[in-house]
Amino acid sequence: MAMDRSRRTSDPRKAAEAAFRSVTTKPAASEPAAPPSRPAVPGARESVTLRVDSAVLQHFQKDGPGWQDRINDALKKLAGV
Repeated sequence: MAMDRSRRTSDPRKAAEAAFRSVTTKPAASEPAAPPSRPAVPGARESVTLRVDSAVLQHFQKDGPGWQDRINDALKKLAGV
């Protein structure tokens, strides 16, 4: 015997899609997001991704380990900090 679907008041597929959208959609922000705060520890370092020319990278890496510190020192000197 076939089910009579004409009595159904709502479409279960539409209800499921609406429920999915309600939990996967970000709510509208009433205020803009605050910028990231500075590190709480003075002198703390942050991990970042930085794109530099390969020649610049080779220059700092040619003396071996510590190249990230050398880049940091050069940037600090240039920034005047």
